[in-house]
Amino acid sequence: MREAMDAWTFVIASYAVGVGATLAMIAWSLISMKRAEARRDKARGQR
Repeated sequence: MREAMDAWTFVIASYAVGVGATLAMIAWSLISMKRAEARRDKARGQR
């Protein structure tokens, strides 16, 4: 039995959270961009 903490568990978890948050922010940005483009096109009377 080891008494020392295994830091790799926390390193892997932090990378997973970081990558997940980055992907979520990219998806949110793309959705927001598409909505803004649709509002712009509607205001210009194109659609």
